[in-house]
Amino acid sequence: MCRKRALVATVLAPAALLLALPAFAADAPQAAGKKPEAAAPKPPPKASRELRAEAARLDPLARAAFWGTQIELDPADAEAGAGLALALRNLGRNDEAAEAATNALVAHPSDLPLLLELARAHIARGQGFYAVDPARKAAALSPKDWRPQALLAVAYEQAERGEEAEVAHRQALALAPNEAAPATNYGMFLAARGDLTAAEAQLRRAVALPTATIQARQNLALVVGLQGRLPEAEKLARADLPPELVNNNLAYLRAALGQGGPSQGATGRTWESLKAGGGQ
Repeated sequence: MCRKRALVATVLAPAALLLALPAFAADAPQAAGKKPEAAAPKPPPKASRELRAEAARLDPLARAAFWGTQIELDPADAEAGAGLALALRNLGRNDEAAEAATNALVAHPSDLPLLLELARAHIARGQGFYAVDPARKAAALSPKDWRPQALLAVAYEQAERGEEAEVAHRQALALAPNEAAPATNYGMFLAARGDLTAAEAQLRRAVALPTATIQARQNLALVVGLQGRLPEAEKLARADLPPELVNNNLAYLRAALGQGGPSQGATGRTWESLKAGGGQ
């Protein structure tokens, strides 16, 4: 019996050794002090069309992070470049917005959304002179689109080229008679030139349109107030703004009127904070 058991043990031993060999072989490099090379992680895929559509509903900070990730995956992604520029502009990071749009335009020099975003970013940073070229290119690419002309008009204003601004404003109005933004912008252009009566007419036309925004209504309140009709201006302002902001605006208007009437400088400062650029 002992001999049989010894024989069985002798026969089984090689099989056990064979079964152990693969594990020993796999561990051999580590035993020699070498680490196996890890496979490079695959980059995440670009976001789907559905995810990109959902990103539009995120807050600006989340949108900036989303589109920044897409740009890292593909620096030549035009949609991501425009999305990142818009999100940065919404965050007030206008220099970075201009840079994002400029970088994306290297691969897509004739992309309309990118050209529009670059023009908007330069205008938002108060450098309309640099917005003229992308706005002109956008207008050439899409001559029936009112947005390039509206941006071009504001860019000319900032560049102190009043006659060209007037022409561009009128072209934007002709292209989009039912859009509030061109009428609002033109109204504030007239107000900055001191023609408050004509400005009020344009702004009343703007606020009557379905696309009118808070900016249009508050610009109308400003122009009405600058003509000395403070109760009417207050009523317009309180329709959209909380009491503390209305009180601040009324104090501003009283100060402007107390200095001998509306000045171009006062109107210009308010134009910088209230201009209707969001719809462009």
